[in-house]
Amino acid sequence: MLRVLTLTLILCAALPGQRLDPIKWGLEMDPARPGGAARARLTATMDAGWHLYSMTTPPPPRPTRITVADHPALGGVKIFTPPPRRALDPNFQSKTETYDERAVFLLDLELKPDAAGEIPVAVEVRYQACDDTRCLPPTRRTVEAVLRVAADAPAPPAIPADYQRYQPAAASPPPAAPPQPAPAAPAGGLVSLVPVAFGFGLLAVFTPCVFPMIPITMSYFLNRPDTGRAETLGHAALFCGGIIALFSMIGLAVTAALGPFGVVRVGSNPWVNGFIAAIFFVFALSLLGAFELTIPSSVLTLLNRKSEQGGIAGTLIMGLAFSLSSFACVGPFVGPLLAASAQGGRLQPVVGMVSFAAGLSLPFFFLAAFPSYLKRMPRSGGWLPRVKIVMGFVLLAVMLKYLSSVDQVLQWNLLTRERFLAAWIVLFAMPGLYLLGFVRLEGVSRDEPVGLGRLFTALAFLVFALSLVPGIWGARLGELDAYVPLPAQAGFSAASASGAPLSWSKNNLNEALARAKSEGKPVLVSFTGYACTNCHWMKANMFTRPEIARAMSGFVLVELYTDGADAASEENQRLQESRFQTVAIPYYAILNGDGQTVASFPGLTRNPEEFLKFLHEGAAQKSGAS
Repeated sequence: MLRVLTLTLILCAALPGQRLDPIKWGLEMDPARPGGAARARLTATMDAGWHLYSMTTPPPPRPTRITVADHPALGGVKIFTPPPRRALDPNFQSKTETYDERAVFLLDLELKPDAAGEIPVAVEVRYQACDDTRCLPPTRRTVEAVLRVAADAPAPPAIPADYQRYQPAAASPPPAAPPQPAPAAPAGGLVSLVPVAFGFGLLAVFTPCVFPMIPITMSYFLNRPDTGRAETLGHAALFCGGIIALFSMIGLAVTAALGPFGVVRVGSNPWVNGFIAAIFFVFALSLLGAFELTIPSSVLTLLNRKSEQGGIAGTLIMGLAFSLSSFACVGPFVGPLLAASAQGGRLQPVVGMVSFAAGLSLPFFFLAAFPSYLKRMPRSGGWLPRVKIVMGFVLLAVMLKYLSSVDQVLQWNLLTRERFLAAWIVLFAMPGLYLLGFVRLEGVSRDEPVGLGRLFTALAFLVFALSLVPGIWGARLGELDAYVPLPAQAGFSAASASGAPLSWSKNNLNEALARAKSEGKPVLVSFTGYACTNCHWMKANMFTRPEIARAMSGFVLVELYTDGADAASEENQRLQESRFQTVAIPYYAILNGDGQTVASFPGLTRNPEEFLKFLHEGAAQKSGAS
């Protein structure tokens, strides 16, 4: 029943505004003199049973971060933290530093000599709250207060003896030159997205929720009284335009809700991927016959009654009714399309939804223009239940991909490459065995002969499943390596010019720069991700090419992961955003030993000559600058 899914989606939509937050924050400011120090007290009050992590607690929990917004009257800031409680954390099975019940952070804000009057102070806090059995996603809050500046204000009291001044870890060296906007992402992402999304839309037409609606929907246009062909085509175009507009709004909503960089980050967020995996599991169980997802009949009845009024409004409402009715089968196409396009930038979700809706609605416009073809279409029959069962197994495989993203980002290493491929082999072999009659589910009769269509479809699934077997032992799988976990440890071997495997350091740019300066080499920085499909493809199919590996052996190689649930990923993301004005991954940059950027390369490329040219030009500029 789609009632359950509808309620889930409504709750999900309401989640950002009503998410559980057991931490309450308050900010108080003491009066201060011009040119002196202003004392701020940032107080965190925790609900019973919940705790907050200190600013210096070691990962994997998210340490608290405190930032004071810039203001012309304010200079530097010193942060002093109360003593935390050190104990074994049952959530992470490691020792952490936490605050329970209440914690007061002291901030000394430096005032400039010309500061006067009342100054608004805004403090941003990023933190994670946990109890003994669960942890909430990292949260960001801003608290504000007014600082009164007066010449007769008393000096701030001394810092308590048990407080410690927070000293942030050494940051990566700043760029020697002013940061320049990163080059625009190559159009290859959009060029490849449009046909894939359009193809998804065409495939969705043949799902059990959409295909039976073709004659019903077309009769609405063909049996309208007193309408000519031109008017029928006009209403068909309006109907299709309504579908496109509806799905385009979904893409716009994703972009607007997440912001320009949030759209990129959502593709690797473990909470988002976990939710998507749960939704696909529900879809898969429904398609396999565990239960039925349907729109509440009262909603469809109301929409159908409104559509019978005719005119432009009736046609648009008819399109809305069609979209809602088809959602149970269209959702599995829209989910991965949105998640995949979100990794490419703020425009791609909109383009993807427009292309998908165009593919979904095009057959309806074509049949309205040429109604005689409607009689030639196959009738809904025994093949539709088979499509449902096959889609159910495929959705289970897709669900596994999202669970793999959660596993990689959180670095649990439970769903290894071997286990993932073993599960995929079984899940893709099941449709083949089902279509051949070896698995008894709805749609396949024991005595029904196997037609050529079923036979070749079954063979295709079985061949694909068997082709995955070599990957269990480390063999490359070509394009599929973008979606499959990479081999453990060093991944695929790529020989350098000396014949030794290429060696990458991880999340340590300062060490790479020091080594580059001592060895006289440039640094190749790879901004990458644990769950980034394009990053996986580059590692498996580009870096392993002999000519690329030989060129890369002349660099000090460092990977900076930006999608993990640790402090290092957060620092790497901030570095990429501030220096290159992007958080899209993969992203490659060549630095000299002084940390200056000499070349950059955004995104995935399937052209080895293009990437090789980037490496050679970066090495040449480094040599020229030496």
